[in-house]
Formats: sequence, C-alpha cells, structure tokens
Amino acid sequence: MKKTLLAGSLAALMCGTAQADTLLGLYIGGQIWSNDASGTFGEGTDDQSVFEFDDENQGSFYVAFEHPIPLIPNIKIASTTLDTVGGTQLTDTFTFEDITYPAGTTLDTTLDASYVDYTLYYEVFDNDLLTFDFGLTARDLDAYIKVSATDSNGSDLDISGIIPMAYVSTIIGLPLTGLNVFAEANFISYDDQTIYDAQIGVSYALLDNVAVDLDVTLGYRTVKLELDDLDGFYSDLTYDGFFAGAVVHF
Repeated sequence: MKKTLLAGSLAALMCGTAQADTLLGLYIGGQIWSNDASGTFGEGTDDQSVFEFDDENQGSFYVAFEHPIPLIPNIKIASTTLDTVGGTQLTDTFTFEDITYPAGTTLDTTLDASYVDYTLYYEVFDNDLLTFDFGLTARDLDAYIKVSATDSNGSDLDISGIIPMAYVSTIIGLPLTGLNVFAEANFISYDDQTIYDAQIGVSYALLDNVAVDLDVTLGYRTVKLELDDLDGFYSDLTYDGFFAGAVVHF
C-alpha cells in the first residue's frame, strides 16, 4: 500500500512538471504588512546608534509572468515600501552627515525606504502538490534618512543601489482543502553585509476555475538590511510582522 501511494505521488509530481506552463500565466498579488522595525544605523560599523521605531502598516505588491518556452526564465517584478519614524536618547556621541550630536541628546529620525525587485526564475516543479522556483533578483533600493534634534535643523542622507540576490520560492498543496503552504526568500550575504527578505504563510483558494484563480494569503514576513557603506550608510535594521494579502492568477 505504501509503495502504491509513493508511486502515485511521484507520478503526480512528474506529470505536473511535464505539463507545467503549457499556457501563459499572469499573477498579480499584494499584501498589507504590519511590521515592527528595530536596529541601528550610522556612518560606520562602530559608529551606529540604536533607534526605537514606530510600528507601521506597509504595502507590497507584485506582477509575475510565466510562459512555456524552455530555457527562457519567467519574470517577476515586486515593489515594497518600508517607511517609519522613530527616535532615541543618545548614550554616546553620534555623528551623521558631518553633524555630531552629544550624549544625552534626544533625536528624532525619519527612515523612508523602498525597493523594486526584478526577478528572473525557473520552475523546477509546478503542479497542485508542489511548486518550486529558483532564480536571481536585482533589488533596486532607495532610501531617505533624516536625523534631527529639537535645537537643530538636523542632517539627512539619500542612498540608492542595486543589490544582487538569490531567489527561491515553494508552494506545498494540501489536497482537498483549498489550502496551500508557501515560503519565499530573496537573500545575499557577503563581507559585512547581509540582506534578506523572507516570508512564510498559508493561502486559501476562494476562486478556482479555468479563467481566473483568486487566493487570500496570511503569513509572517521578515526583512533584514545589514548594509556596509552603501553611499556612506551603515545599518543593521530588521523589519518583521504578520501580513494579509491576495493573489489573482489569470
């Protein structure tokens, strides 16, 4: 009996893989992400200050296009916003953009970041039981950081850069339930930099027919920005929290 079940499962996977992407596919998804930001930033690895940030609701959306042409990767474009404000009372001197703030100063900060991910990926499996994708992402990151004290105009900095990252994604179907478990990550780590954006969650199919599919999603997401001299900016920031969203597949 076990051998029969195993053979049936393998056959289903192989059949699904062989028949994957026989038609063009368009995916449009979005999520509202309630996250908590924490961490440090400054002008050097050893010259960073801890800031307390407000919890924020962030937005994220993506468009993906899949096709049946061999060797040519699929494409996904995703946009995420990470805007927050916060502050700290310095326990040591802190220098930012050539302005030095003495210990005991109360600082306010604005940190507005956003990025667009351009991902090229291949599908290893694509069926109702298992989907697995891998590829490469170019993350186009932009951020504006402002630091100010009550008795000064403050200092600010604009940064931008293209960050190459590895991409993996998987979906595991739960038969006869309409539920799927999914996980996705973009990540890279080298020298003193670590950047990742990972999420795990559950989706439920509200609509599933030949013309269109509609899934609702619920999960947990975490983003880390450990940057080392990106336009003179150093950071060790983490954003994490729960999200809810939806995905439409044409």
